[in-house]
Amino acid sequence: MKERLRQRALELGFDDCRFTTAEPPASAPQFQNWLSQGRHGEMAYLERNAAKRITPQVVLPEARSVICLAVSYEPVQSPESRVHGHKPPTHHASRITQPGLIARYARHTDYHEVLGERLKSLTSFINELGGAETRSLWYVDTGPVLERDLAQRAGVGFIGKHTNLISRKLGNWIFLAEILTTLELEPDVPEKNHCGSCTRCITACPTRAITAPFQLDARRCISYLTIELKGSIPVELRPLLGNRIYGCDDCLAACPWNRFAHEGSLMKPHARSDLATPDLIELLKLDAAGFKQKFAGTPMLRTKRRGLLRNVCVALGNGGDETALSALGDACEDSEVLIAEHARWAVERIESRGAPSSESVR
Repeated sequence: MKERLRQRALELGFDDCRFTTAEPPASAPQFQNWLSQGRHGEMAYLERNAAKRITPQVVLPEARSVICLAVSYEPVQSPESRVHGHKPPTHHASRITQPGLIARYARHTDYHEVLGERLKSLTSFINELGGAETRSLWYVDTGPVLERDLAQRAGVGFIGKHTNLISRKLGNWIFLAEILTTLELEPDVPEKNHCGSCTRCITACPTRAITAPFQLDARRCISYLTIELKGSIPVELRPLLGNRIYGCDDCLAACPWNRFAHEGSLMKPHARSDLATPDLIELLKLDAAGFKQKFAGTPMLRTKRRGLLRNVCVALGNGGDETALSALGDACEDSEVLIAEHARWAVERIESRGAPSSESVR
């Protein structure tokens, strides 16, 4: 039955499919300790649903197994770029003088939708195989489960020093999903850690959010600051964001296991080339309707206009020149206080570098 399920998963486009029990992960105490230290920042849902995350049977009563799945979103790259973690520039990048940087996973149609369709189909297949009494529940980065811990125990990959899952055949560029089921399936062999003495991910982190091997302070992580944080970005951290406006790939890109990654076939048709090197000034001009139209069907809707333009202002403050001052001047008058505050900070930064004042530019 396991092989039939695995084969069906691969047919649906998943790159890996492995199995584990529905017992609580051995790492549950570390998760609880991480929460008690407040390292989750404003992600209150993690603490609110902690009991469910620790014990899968609370999420699905009588759950016996968890099917862990992985999908690669690795783009086509040269061997050299895979090792060093850089994406080749797109054909239009040279025309954009002040580009923003978006995490690779978000340069696609929303993966929740793409994977969700396949998970529904696979879940139905599981229930048919198991019979009328079988109950199953699927998640893709949305449910109260410790998915990385379960995926490691299932053998999909190992949790690296950057606290993300690394697959020895898919590298770092993977989406995870899982299906909890009352069906009893023989568990696969857990994956062992293969980081060795490597600390490239720790060194690569711009904000030093990886405080020690396997220890992340989310409050300093750029992905948290640009996506999860809803309010003002701490002033002392803003210069460290560079031109990143949605997420950060630095620790993932630094990992040498990426040399074994292969192109993700399922996500390839859903790539958004227009999000590879977005023009920061053009983004700053988006009104509410324009924002929804531009990012429709992508994960980036999550930040809402106020969050994304907040990030764009910081990026322009870090690397923008006098050509950005007019748009930033308009943003200083935005009805969203969050945007206006970050726009004023950006103007001050650019002017401190010797650019003409925003009033003279306008």
